[in-house]
Amino acid sequence: MTARPEGVAIGTSGPHHGQAYGILTIDLDAIVDNWRDLRERCSPAACAAVVKADGYGCGIDPVTSALAKAGCTTFFVADFNEGRRVRRLVPDATIYVFNGLMPGAADNYAKDNLQPVLGSLVELGEWKAFCEATGWSGHAALHVDTGINRLGLRPEQAARLAEHDRFVPRRIDLLMSHFACADEPGHPLNAKQMAAFRDIRGMFPAIPGSLANSSGIFLGPDAHHDLVRPGVALYGANPTPGHLNLMRPVVRLEAGIVQVRDVPQGETVGYGATWTATRPVRLAVVGIGYADGFLRAAGASDQHPGATALVGGHPCPLAGRISMDLLAVDVTGLAHAPSRGDRVTLIGEQITVDTVASHAGTIGYEVLTSLGPRYHRVYRGG
Repeated sequence: MTARPEGVAIGTSGPHHGQAYGILTIDLDAIVDNWRDLRERCSPAACAAVVKADGYGCGIDPVTSALAKAGCTTFFVADFNEGRRVRRLVPDATIYVFNGLMPGAADNYAKDNLQPVLGSLVELGEWKAFCEATGWSGHAALHVDTGINRLGLRPEQAARLAEHDRFVPRRIDLLMSHFACADEPGHPLNAKQMAAFRDIRGMFPAIPGSLANSSGIFLGPDAHHDLVRPGVALYGANPTPGHLNLMRPVVRLEAGIVQVRDVPQGETVGYGATWTATRPVRLAVVGIGYADGFLRAAGASDQHPGATALVGGHPCPLAGRISMDLLAVDVTGLAHAPSRGDRVTLIGEQITVDTVASHAGTIGYEVLTSLGPRYHRVYRGG
């Protein structure tokens, strides 16, 4: 894995550096490099970027701007308001709205030239009626479900449209579906979905297709079609769990020590008294918690180890539950004890978002999108 350069800070947001216990550093160059890497892997398919959920917690404005500057021309968001925000940044980009068309809101999408991903016959009918009544010539995407059973037309509905609806081939400029198990390459549903989508695309030969998300890109060319739409991989999470992460890390989370304290053997630490000192312990109490998006489930108990922190470059285990605004780190083994005001690293190159997620029993997506507004954010590169 390439070492991450420090780069130059190009901007900050959130509380002032001196007023925030947590500092979140976001490497925009790494996001751009990850997008370029994925673009090369899926060539000749085009590569979009998914920037929903505030750019997976990294900031939708700086992320979108950096990717557009690098040459990305197609973006996916979850809802209308995210789409409007991206439109202000990239006036000429193609912007698809995953969650589709809100009832009675077609004119709003048209005003900002946002392209809803239509996931039902009702949405398609409403969009068609709006276009015919107003003469709007903009396009939309059509979502066909191939096995995730979330959004999208059933394949048989798509087949009937292909036979009888002339609006679709004229006014739909992307046919898409979504993998359910792409992060498990051997899962049999992947092959079923690829076959189903190939069949559906055959019904609409003139419409470009999109199936692959971040993990789907690594399933090979049969998953790529005309456009891939990576999300979490752009932000440094591993799109191939269980294998080497080929993406550059993007976020580093540091937090300040509020207090260093000694705990006698036999006493407990934190809410619920779930962690017991088996020897005299020195703790560094750090000023962030689950209100900042550092997930409560990543705490430690007598039965289960929790996440770790780097203190002076040395890995140290968490002690006890993570509370709303605080967590405790066991620094007993350090030759040089930290002091109040020193910073520990909770996410970085040595402790990835996927590592934190594994301790919390979740996925890197949730870790990234939970990062809260109380951090002083530093943007580098881009």
